[in-house]
Amino acid sequence: MTVMRRMTFSLSLALGTVLGAAPVALPLLPAAPALAQSAPAAAITAPVSALYAALGQIQARNSGSFAQRTQTLAPVVDKVYDLATVLRASVGLRYASFSDADKQQLADVFRQFTVARYVSSFKPGGDARFTIDPTPRPSPVGSDQIVTTHIGSAEDADGTEIDYVMRSGPQGWRIVDVLLNAHISQVAAQRSDFSATLSSGNVQNLIALLQKKVKAFSDD
Repeated sequence: MTVMRRMTFSLSLALGTVLGAAPVALPLLPAAPALAQSAPAAAITAPVSALYAALGQIQARNSGSFAQRTQTLAPVVDKVYDLATVLRASVGLRYASFSDADKQQLADVFRQFTVARYVSSFKPGGDARFTIDPTPRPSPVGSDQIVTTHIGSAEDADGTEIDYVMRSGPQGWRIVDVLLNAHISQVAAQRSDFSATLSSGNVQNLIALLQKKVKAFSDD
């Protein structure tokens, strides 16, 4: 498998098919209140730039073991993603019924899952090239903004379009969804997968499944 084919396949996994369900179009995130003023474009795109810089680091040939690359990437994911919002939207209405202890355990493993998926996809020696459109566009959802990017390789400069849905909050602009080819939502795909798992048992089934996926990523 060529580097580009492997990378594109990994990106497909990262956008929801990793748990086995077909991709689902249209994000299912709640709308945010409209902002009184438009934010500077640089502030909206900065988290995506930081994420791509970190992905470039972990695919360097000397970036170390899976654990070392995880230590490099995890703080960046914490900073650029609003993982709490992503998790709530991915679980849906069932989330409110979970105990505080279950919510915390699920949040911890979901963070591990998110980081491990990236670390597995961008391996040392990879040649992924990242480009970011400096001009965000408004999302149809509330006051969210969408940052368009492409991930390619030396063989395929255009690559695959990966868009980031950005939302402003107390900690600034952060990622709340990822879209493949402008419309296939990671959150929507995860929501379908998580719902199928939760329908056959309680939240511990979902926690166990994500733990299994983290281990599979780390063994890859």
